[in-house]
Amino acid sequence: MINTIPDKIPKPILKNLKKGKYDKIILFTLAVFGSHKLKEFVKDPSKSIENRMDGALFSQWADNLKEKQLIEGFELDDETYYRITSKGEDEIIKYLIRLKIFKKLENILIDYFDPTEKDNIVPSKSISNYTINYKDFIFGLYSLYWRLDSFQIAKEFEKIGPDKKGSLGKCLERNAKKYANNKALLYEDQVYTHKELNEWINRYVNFFLSLGANKGEVINVFLENRPELMFIMGAMSKIGTIGSLINTRQRAATLRHSLKLNQVRFYVIGEELIDAFEEVKGDLELTQDDKLYFLKDNDETIIPEGYIDLMEQIKHQDIKNPSTTNEMLGSDTYVFIFTSGTTGLPKAAHIRNVHTLGAILGWGKMALNMKPDDIYYISLPIYHSNALHIGWSAAIANGSAVALARKFSVRNFWKDIIKFKATCFNYIGEICRYLYNQPPSPNDRRHKVYKIAGNGLRPEMWKEFKERFGIREVIEHYGMTEMRGMFCNYLNLDCTIGMCLSPHTIVKYDLIKDEPIRGEDGFLQIVEEGEAGLFLMEIQDPYTFAGYTNKTASKQKILENAFEEGDMWLYSGDLIRYIGYHHAQFVDRLGDTFRWKGENVSTSEVEDVISSFEEVDHSSVYGVQIPGTEGRAGMASVFSNKKHDEFNFDGIIKILNENLPKYAIPLFILFLSKLSTTATYKIPKSDMKKVGFDISKIEDPIYVLLPGTSEFTLMTEKIHLNIINEKYRF
Repeated sequence: MINTIPDKIPKPILKNLKKGKYDKIILFTLAVFGSHKLKEFVKDPSKSIENRMDGALFSQWADNLKEKQLIEGFELDDETYYRITSKGEDEIIKYLIRLKIFKKLENILIDYFDPTEKDNIVPSKSISNYTINYKDFIFGLYSLYWRLDSFQIAKEFEKIGPDKKGSLGKCLERNAKKYANNKALLYEDQVYTHKELNEWINRYVNFFLSLGANKGEVINVFLENRPELMFIMGAMSKIGTIGSLINTRQRAATLRHSLKLNQVRFYVIGEELIDAFEEVKGDLELTQDDKLYFLKDNDETIIPEGYIDLMEQIKHQDIKNPSTTNEMLGSDTYVFIFTSGTTGLPKAAHIRNVHTLGAILGWGKMALNMKPDDIYYISLPIYHSNALHIGWSAAIANGSAVALARKFSVRNFWKDIIKFKATCFNYIGEICRYLYNQPPSPNDRRHKVYKIAGNGLRPEMWKEFKERFGIREVIEHYGMTEMRGMFCNYLNLDCTIGMCLSPHTIVKYDLIKDEPIRGEDGFLQIVEEGEAGLFLMEIQDPYTFAGYTNKTASKQKILENAFEEGDMWLYSGDLIRYIGYHHAQFVDRLGDTFRWKGENVSTSEVEDVISSFEEVDHSSVYGVQIPGTEGRAGMASVFSNKKHDEFNFDGIIKILNENLPKYAIPLFILFLSKLSTTATYKIPKSDMKKVGFDISKIEDPIYVLLPGTSEFTLMTEKIHLNIINEKYRF
């Protein structure tokens, strides 16, 4: 972990250290990098870190700053901490914008950020009411000063492209030389160095080549998170075959769909998933030419008849790098990643080398500034782009190690983090919610994690999450598996998906007609400042949008003639809003957002409020139709740690009234007896929308907030019939 003092302090400020003038250093540290422990400021004779502050002198300066109400101290876990006040931020900002290095900062980053505009305040039109202000932006810029070299990599980006040679496999071979004996992969009690990781990948490479696997040929891979999955993915990128990474939560019809999506000869099936595969095997129309390879896991299952022991085939293969690696292009697909399936059957998206190489630079260098001694804990499935690009690719950039978990476990999460000495982890919002909802524990801060990266950490719990778990950097992002380009929180600001460095726009959207709004000239309309709208990414080349294996599905994601004849834009299906200084917030997915009482309701914002209630472990909000009304009323499905008849309805109503406008408060609450989620821990909404509040189609209890009442009432057949017959005026 890089120390704030002295490593991250600009020299013009750090020089005050020798003069014994600590005020500017203290204010800068707290304003730019957040709260710090006392021992992070002062010298410790037992440590080799130089240029820390004298303890007695620090106390004098800290007391002086506290008297002036520029900073404040607080106790947490028997440690003394300091944080800056709003008055302190005002004090240090005046100093920072006068420094010569401020102009240098702007000049160096001019390609990424427009010149700062002090009065650029964007009006907030969100429930969270959050905007980026001038101070936030300046402190964010200064947070990059110590590592500007990680942003000055334009020449490295020029080396990658669809028609240029390069691949994931080539980067792994580079690391095998440059960081040969450094740890590359940690899994349970297994440890692989970069050299060993590359050698295992090569065993799979040479095995698949011995089968006569051709470039562009698809191989179905059905494995949970474990080293062998990473070996196979690396192998695919070296020879140009394509691993179709089947979502391990798929079963029955969905699994059958994914396995039959491409014409394949070879299947790799993990021991842990053999039962699920066997259930659909008879529907795959297999021939004698098709090969089923069984990959042992805990070695508790006898290899079924008709399967080949893959490990026996692999262990004696050559470990040398194949010549094919040098021929791989950026445009070559090496894996298919499936969409999560929250809206219909999953679609397979192309993951090409150019996308992964971009992630290695964008995430590994620009966003996370990964170092060889960083250890990146990944608990999300590697067959999703979050784990592949935000996680593994970032670690590859500078030879960091990956600590891989079989799957996310809220019980084992911090235990693993501590065991592996992780400095970073990837997340989705649901993981953060699960962790935050656990009772406080000594392990909450007994770790070395200082930066996290992912998507979906909601504004309503952002700052509290950082404070509780001692996280310094939250690199939130917004993107899509199939999209090249993203929003990213490079400046480590709070409550934002960051900024997008690729050509994009946000346009007005009609939720009733479910289509973008076009003006009299037939073209789309840009949203007003602070207004939520549909995010579009300009398609500049064939690889901006990776596309799906299904050409019809690919075509549906492209919007033509948006602002001029012949232009093409990627249709995200998501609503976002600008919140100032080129930064944005995610609002909701189209199809999830609904209108009630003439207002747009963001389901994600309502879910945040409901999930903040201590008796709710998970929630999903959607709109349902009530006969005789316009639009859709809110309904929440909740998974509670209390029985429905013991639930604190007064408490949930209080939180809803305090945090939501009346039109956004759900009128129905469904108490789920069991929780069923996608691989990214989201509750599929499509089926629940169809059922709505029809108690004849669901056994779980439903409560309703009837007109003229202030309490939720258990739904009965009589109440349901009265709603259907329009007896109530909602």
